[in-house]
Amino acid sequence: MNVWSKLLTALRGGANEMGEAVVDSQALRILDQEIRDADLELRRSREALAEIMAKQKLAAERVAKVAAQVAEYENYALKALQAGNQSLAHEVAEKIAQLESEQAAEQEHNQAYAASVEQLRRAVGQAEANIKRLKQQVDMVKATESVQKAQLAVAQRYGGSQAKLHTAVESLERIKQQQAERAARMQAADELAAGSAPDDSLQAKLREAGILAESSSAEAVLARLKGRQGD
Repeated sequence: MNVWSKLLTALRGGANEMGEAVVDSQALRILDQEIRDADLELRRSREALAEIMAKQKLAAERVAKVAAQVAEYENYALKALQAGNQSLAHEVAEKIAQLESEQAAEQEHNQAYAASVEQLRRAVGQAEANIKRLKQQVDMVKATESVQKAQLAVAQRYGGSQAKLHTAVESLERIKQQQAERAARMQAADELAAGSAPDDSLQAKLREAGILAESSSAEAVLARLKGRQGD
């Protein structure tokens, strides 16, 4: 029984890890949806705030209207008293009492709406600030995620192409070496050609000046032999 309990616990742990992995992989998408939901709720809160503000405005107008009626009937009551008409003054006083009761009720409604408006204003303002901060953080997280993915892709490509890169570098070095050897051979050939080429003009000038003897010819050989016969 203990073994089965451990197996079930392990299965639950594996399921939790799998669920967490799925949530992590979709974290940004989930967060975007939650922000959209929060924006929707915030929009509804603004609409509710606008409705309560409108009701408060109407309540304040009713309070002002009843107050004006109270002041009007108080003036009537004073005139009735001045005229000595106690019955009319009492009737007007009853109207004034009714209006003051209505005024108190309207004032209570107005105060309740005002309190609700103030409370909703604070809540909406706080929600707006929270959503704004959350969006900023999401933007930073998304930017960091993009940069890290790009870095990871570069690292993977670089690691996978190390062998190819090494081979390419070796080939490049061999080409450089071959070019250097070819240039050295060409330079040596130029130097040899310059050192062994006869300077015909210089040789001619030396022969004309009698410094360099003329090369042997058939006429010179016959002249030399005739000279020996005379001896």
